[in-house]
Amino acid sequence: MINGISTLVERWKDIAESDWEDWHWQIRNRITTYDGLKDIIQLTPPEEIAVKRIKGRLLMAITPYWAALMDPIRPTCPIRRQAVPLADEFNVSPYDMEDPCGEDRDSPVPGLVHRYPDRVLLLVTEKCAVYCRHCTRRRLVGSEVHLPSRGNSLDLAYEYIKSNRRIRDVLISGGDPLMLPDETIDNILKNLRAIPHVEFVRIGTRMPVTLPMRVTEELISIFKKHSPIWCSLHFNHPKEVTKRVKKACDMLSDSGVPLGSQTVLLRGVNDRPYTMRRLMHELLKIRVRPYYIYQCDPAKGISHFRTSVSVGINVMEKLRGHTSGYAVPSYVVDAPGGGGKIPVAPNYVISQAKGVFTLRNYAGKIFTYHEPTEEAQIRRIVPKQDKKQEKQAEAKSLRNFAA
Repeated sequence: MINGISTLVERWKDIAESDWEDWHWQIRNRITTYDGLKDIIQLTPPEEIAVKRIKGRLLMAITPYWAALMDPIRPTCPIRRQAVPLADEFNVSPYDMEDPCGEDRDSPVPGLVHRYPDRVLLLVTEKCAVYCRHCTRRRLVGSEVHLPSRGNSLDLAYEYIKSNRRIRDVLISGGDPLMLPDETIDNILKNLRAIPHVEFVRIGTRMPVTLPMRVTEELISIFKKHSPIWCSLHFNHPKEVTKRVKKACDMLSDSGVPLGSQTVLLRGVNDRPYTMRRLMHELLKIRVRPYYIYQCDPAKGISHFRTSVSVGINVMEKLRGHTSGYAVPSYVVDAPGGGGKIPVAPNYVISQAKGVFTLRNYAGKIFTYHEPTEEAQIRRIVPKQDKKQEKQAEAKSLRNFAA
């Protein structure tokens, strides 16, 4: 038994724990070919067709750790479905898009996406430890495009952020930033921390889930040096929450790194309310706060993963009121073409009239809420000077937002 994985495939049963725990060894020994995969799982015809045909963008790559979690017999295994290509990937829907979130349109300099007024997305690599088959950024990830970390400089991105004082929040993503060497991560964080108006730095990574060995004492030291650093993780199924993943998350949490999870709603993986609720509970147990459930984006080749929006609303219906508030994330649709995240939720307002709202609760019971009348409201008395300062502050805030 190696760190919570009780059943290792024959191929790795004699691997020394020191090798298994070395994230570099895991990357070097990823499964990337048909011959390598067929020795580990019994391939179905749709899997076999896809694995033999896949090339170019989003090549197959599966870490030994992740492969050891896959069911070798059952093709519906949620771990296997996320990592092993299917022939469905070659069926393109008329609604599929190359860049479903419109990131390229909102990219003022290479490697940077600026859509919202006060925050930017910094894409630093096209590599991931495991190439998820539902990847929304598959036009870049796993390809040979030249993102800034591949020899080009991030200086243009840093200069852009410096020149835009509204930017207070930077999300470092890719690919997966933790695929970069420690020295590179340290340098990126140092440059961002040197910009006075950058208040909030996040790292979007799935490696604590697909390759938890990447969370090392050296990496933790870098995060502490540039604290506070937040991590946005990506969990999709309760089977992903292993003892080894818990250890990695504990290391991050104990070092002062807050953790949130962004889950993608995937057909056949987590589209049952029971599965999603169990995942949220498992996340709270390892100190990961459920943050978002994303409607699967209409990226090319992943329509077989997409559910209807009503499925997501039903999932939220079975969470709100049926579990802890901390276990209820926001369900969002990232509007196709670059419209940003739009929250979608069950409708709890039955009707409204002047001063009266008719509401239903999680159990379907109906309640009436009467708003306070104008006569009943106590008018807040504010000195003229304070009123003037409030108006000036509000006007300044609106100017900054519109700038």
